[in-house]
Amino acid sequence: MKLQRRDFIKSAVAIGASLAWAGPSRSSSMRWREARDVYPQGVASGDPDPNSVILWTRRPFSDGQRHKLTVEVAEDEAFNRVVAQTRASVSAASDWTTRVLVGKLKPAHTYWYRFTDADGNGSRIGRTRTAPLPSDPRPVKFAFVSCSGTNEGKLNGYRRMIFEDQRARPEEQLDFVLHLGDFIYEVVQYPEDGKPRFDRKVYEVARIPDALKVSIFHIPTTVEGYRAVWKGHLADPDLQDARARWPFVCTWDNHEFSWQGYQSILKNPKFEQPGQTIKVAANQAWFEFIPARVKAPSGTLDEFGSVPVKNVKIEKFDDSGLGQEPNNIAAINSLIVYRALRYGRHLDLLLTDERSYRGPNPFEESTTDKLADWGDYGMVPDDVLQVLDGGRAFNGGNPPAELEFNGAKVPNPAKDNPPQTILGGKQKAWFKDQLKRSTATWKIWGSSQCTLEQRADPENFPAGLVKQKWPAGRFANVAGGDFGSAWVERAEIYDLVRDAKITGFASVAGDLHSFWAGYASAQLPPDKFEPIGLSFTGGSMTSVGGAEANEYVIKKDDKYRPLYLADRPGAPKPECTHNMMLRHGVRSCFEYAKSFDRAKALALSNPDVAPHLEFVDIGGHGYATVRLTSDEMRTEFVCIPRPITRALSPDGGPLRYRVVHTAKMWRAGEAPRLIQQVLEGDPGLSI
Repeated sequence: MKLQRRDFIKSAVAIGASLAWAGPSRSSSMRWREARDVYPQGVASGDPDPNSVILWTRRPFSDGQRHKLTVEVAEDEAFNRVVAQTRASVSAASDWTTRVLVGKLKPAHTYWYRFTDADGNGSRIGRTRTAPLPSDPRPVKFAFVSCSGTNEGKLNGYRRMIFEDQRARPEEQLDFVLHLGDFIYEVVQYPEDGKPRFDRKVYEVARIPDALKVSIFHIPTTVEGYRAVWKGHLADPDLQDARARWPFVCTWDNHEFSWQGYQSILKNPKFEQPGQTIKVAANQAWFEFIPARVKAPSGTLDEFGSVPVKNVKIEKFDDSGLGQEPNNIAAINSLIVYRALRYGRHLDLLLTDERSYRGPNPFEESTTDKLADWGDYGMVPDDVLQVLDGGRAFNGGNPPAELEFNGAKVPNPAKDNPPQTILGGKQKAWFKDQLKRSTATWKIWGSSQCTLEQRADPENFPAGLVKQKWPAGRFANVAGGDFGSAWVERAEIYDLVRDAKITGFASVAGDLHSFWAGYASAQLPPDKFEPIGLSFTGGSMTSVGGAEANEYVIKKDDKYRPLYLADRPGAPKPECTHNMMLRHGVRSCFEYAKSFDRAKALALSNPDVAPHLEFVDIGGHGYATVRLTSDEMRTEFVCIPRPITRALSPDGGPLRYRVVHTAKMWRAGEAPRLIQQVLEGDPGLSI
């Protein structure tokens, strides 16, 4: 495939990109001298295709409103073979960031790049790699990461990733890094705000102008506030090294905007309020600091532009869950990040946005609390949640007027509501169309949220544990809010995969601060278990996971503690039976907490609680890699200890474990099968 200049210019104009056009190589004539201090957030590249990639840096100036940098792209690190050079604008209006699209590059090729100002002050040298041609049969390998806040942790996972990639054979090195959201955390604790959570430390990230104070956290309300948070996170040296080594492909999750927010609604445990101006500010900062093939309101990649909106309460939602208030729609549309990227013959990567279009949460109705004391269980019947999820469409359009649990009944608050949506109507239609049209071997859904159900079998609680026995045959949902409890929408996607005979479908996700591996199925027993693909979730880079929180929150005399933790005599820390509960059920947990005999505990495994799961580590940190060939998907979990302090060694510190999950390609109508192998360390009760 030969890229014509006119075609490249056309694609560049579509996103308003400043552009450079590669040509014959020559030695650099720039008076470049590295001055990292004047490029405080380093360099980055993003969204490569076979012939082009976006390059990024930030070079602040103390005078004027606009300056020029020179960007060079070379085939060697010494810049003796420079193939592209152009001028790039940086401006105060874009917080001195710049994005340049470089075209006519060779497919599947490694390049080096750097920026230089008029005085010869140079950025560090970055390395990037273009995608292979759509017909290229070579394997594709990428890493996926998420939840990389630096307020209470260090990014040792990136150090490990770099260490291993530098020592890998060229054909086994990573092509790109997929970041699945929570690149930053907009909630910032200042060191003087009090004791940090658990055994963490509080590191200075930023002082946020115009911040709102929520408990011990400060949250931004303006673009200057979000910029401060982005600059603080990007000051991390390991993150800078990672962005300088690989192109990143990014989507966002909640913390790029608001902790519990959705659409343009600002939400956290303390309050909920309209936040259209804040959503636009968050989008602008993301655009400025993430090099991506997205179109800004200005129509150019130089600056974001202006989106005049007001903070107005949203009172009406359409059948796709979209708030119909005009300022809400304008704020959401100010930046659209769902998109598709092709990598060779074997990968179509479909990225979705699971915060901007999702409808109201159907599980927040307090009326369900009247059915039982859910706080004692930490669990809710999944059949009750399915009624709320389905809304007026439940049971073929005949939802029950009441919700029932163990004889107690309350009115069904969702009986007149549309079904829950996380993707929203327009994005979901796009996603389904992309799936149907894909010609790649593997169709990978880059989801910011886990797609696997989290459930348990409290009907098997030991006698006398609870006053009111859980009814037989009813499973419990342990945590809701993501695709694991979006039965209607998940089934709509998975049924399409089945009915259209799409093979090679898999999701990779973030958000849960834990490692998961399993099968994509619309339903679980007692309904039909029908795997149509694979599903993986990666551990957090830094953020606190459930296992860590449980150690501090669940008291040793709590009668439910065996469901989450087992206290082996003499051990420095408890073991995480939470993993065992999700994978094998409650009987295994109680047995293990009593005998510490794994074989005896697994003999009590309930095969119906989680036939979709092969692996769960509710407290895993680190990253995952994926290697795709014509007949195999290989997903490797690289788990590190809790990254509370920065590792001093070049390898990023020790590993907890390395586990690989391999699946051969399956035919339409067949169920995929994962083969698991522990390569290093001990994953404990995760299997």
